[in-house]
Amino acid sequence: MFGVDLRQVVAGILTLAMFVMLIHMIKRDHFDAVQDKLPGVTDEVSFESGKFDGTHVRKNLGLYKGDADELKACWVKPSDMGVQSEGYVTFSLTNGPEYHISQIADAVIVARSLGATLVIPDIRGSQPGDKRNFEDIYDLDVFMRSMEGVVAVVKNLPDQISTKNIAVVKVPNRVTEDYIATHVEPIYRSKGNIRLATYFPSINMRKAGKKGDTDSVACLAMFGSLELQPEIRDLVDSMVERLKTLSRKTDGQFIAVDLRVEMLDKKGCRPDNDGEKSCYNAQEIAVFLRKIGFNKDTTIYVTESRWDSSLDSLKDLFPKTYTKEAIMPADKKTKFLDSQDSELEKVIDFYISSQSDVFVPAISGLLYANVAGKRIGAGKTQILVPADIQDSSASASNFLSPYVSKKNHFAYSCYC
Repeated sequence: MFGVDLRQVVAGILTLAMFVMLIHMIKRDHFDAVQDKLPGVTDEVSFESGKFDGTHVRKNLGLYKGDADELKACWVKPSDMGVQSEGYVTFSLTNGPEYHISQIADAVIVARSLGATLVIPDIRGSQPGDKRNFEDIYDLDVFMRSMEGVVAVVKNLPDQISTKNIAVVKVPNRVTEDYIATHVEPIYRSKGNIRLATYFPSINMRKAGKKGDTDSVACLAMFGSLELQPEIRDLVDSMVERLKTLSRKTDGQFIAVDLRVEMLDKKGCRPDNDGEKSCYNAQEIAVFLRKIGFNKDTTIYVTESRWDSSLDSLKDLFPKTYTKEAIMPADKKTKFLDSQDSELEKVIDFYISSQSDVFVPAISGLLYANVAGKRIGAGKTQILVPADIQDSSASASNFLSPYVSKKNHFAYSCYC
């Protein structure tokens, strides 16, 4: 009756199918940058829906099964200081706690090697005149006790020794006995006292080959000598508890992201000759976290001190994203935040990053390396390095820190 040609019907159906497929391809081209498939995720899942299911990946990494077994310190504390000389080694702690850990270790190793007395360092910030006492940030009694039998320690130089007559000696981070014998000891024997300045030719936190006295001293200095003084420790603890309270929907677990906006434009954050990235911005971090399965209820602490508009893209996907100003107790802000004291802010960031359930270093550098060391010793090995996850069979090794997956961090020489 209608005289419908079957071939016309088939052609119409094929045309419609091709049209739908074309629309789908256009949509995929637009969203693929932020919506790669992972195991257990269906095509219908989108970031905006808030229903992204990365349970498979999270279980694979063990991120929400609690911490790994806490390792025990396996270094042997030296008990014989050897022959003591009459000279002194002085130095300052600079640039934040990620540097302090390495500077302390190098100074203790040098003083012990020389048989010299170590003078408690002062702490200096990035601005001229920004200077404070060791005990303003760290527990002096803990440090003094940790050094008993390792190296002689005094709080101040004797009055008769003028700081103007002390030779300044530069030493590389992870200084060796050979370097000390060749480059430091001759100056010390000649001048009688020296002032150390540690420089960082590279970020070297790799596991040591052979264990020796120097490694035991370094382990003790890096992981067993520095503790926060009570007021700052209580502040960090209160901020961690606040973050846990804000994370009720994720069983009190939160992520710390080291993301400092001012660092992203610096030379160290530019891609290398091979195009490899060492820094990631807020949008890239947001996409990365969503791809590996964290949903919109995830609580994130960002090390940027105050809110910056560039963080909005992170908050769009993770509304529970906070900086220090949002979670610090009101009665502490004047001293620790409003004073523009970057040194104290760095200390807070370092120790919150060391205690979070997951740590994501958006910036590769010494803070990442030394936070990783603290976390490894505490069994908090959930350290995720941002990466571009493209296919559905993503391996945990793509984003689990090589410090952990390969166990090549120096901390694994100290803990077992």
